[in-house]
Amino acid sequence: MKIAIFGQFYQNSTSPIIERLFHFLNSNHVEVVVEENFLSILLENKLIQNNYNKFSSYKDLNKTFDMMISVGGDGTFLKAATLVRNSGIPILGINSGRLGFLATVQQENIEIFLQLVLDKKYTVSKRSLLSLSCSPKIKEIKDLNFAMNEVTVSRKDTTSMITIETYLNGEYLNSYWADGLIISTPTGSTGYSMSCGGPILTPDANSLVITPIAPHNLNARPLVIPDNTEVRLKVSGREENYLVSLDSRIASVKNESILTIKKTPFKINMVEIPEETFLKTLRNKLLWGEDKRN
Repeated sequence: MKIAIFGQFYQNSTSPIIERLFHFLNSNHVEVVVEENFLSILLENKLIQNNYNKFSSYKDLNKTFDMMISVGGDGTFLKAATLVRNSGIPILGINSGRLGFLATVQQENIEIFLQLVLDKKYTVSKRSLLSLSCSPKIKEIKDLNFAMNEVTVSRKDTTSMITIETYLNGEYLNSYWADGLIISTPTGSTGYSMSCGGPILTPDANSLVITPIAPHNLNARPLVIPDNTEVRLKVSGREENYLVSLDSRIASVKNESILTIKKTPFKINMVEIPEETFLKTLRNKLLWGEDKRN
């Protein structure tokens, strides 16, 4: 088995995870390839001894890889998705952060769950993504124009709200007068959209969510739409520019630009261990507290 490792290092929480992860993989003769920057950090902190093979971009990841392991929180997992892109390589998230809907493997379960991976006793949850195109083009997102969680437009350098003209498949829906607007995938429905009052969708739902951020028009409510809908936005405001974000990547956009958002033709394959399903994560972290059943 050949596994790519990507992560972000946090001194107190990541060290024991790294030691246990690499010990297990080496003991089971797994071929390990580490992301270049992460490898430098691990060597600098003397967490690993061997100088492993490395990769530096999505171009280095091909069909010879069986899996990528992301070490960090959900933000790290989202960055891992930008490396995997349309390669189809499944991603397993080991959580060294706090709330983890994507990085679901907890430190105490590393060896147990990695053994399930080696034994191929896992499933793959296919996660939809959103693509963004802009007229005129946005240089900052030209080569990385997709998001796993959400595409968001929001005000910039002002306390004034913006107006977001919204069209679905070419038909006018509404002009949101708000701090911003979130277009979310089912995966992203547990993130920013949820914190703004949007509904939670299960990952296999064929839907998207449009969620206004602090809307002034009181009749504006989150809206669930089919995921084959093309969403077109035109934003105006008192300032010359506003912000558009794809997960954690942010660009400045001129007023009156046209944003077109639609589902990508490819999906991200997320490794799901039977003991750490989406519904269990939802029970434990959001709705009913820790699962007390044996």
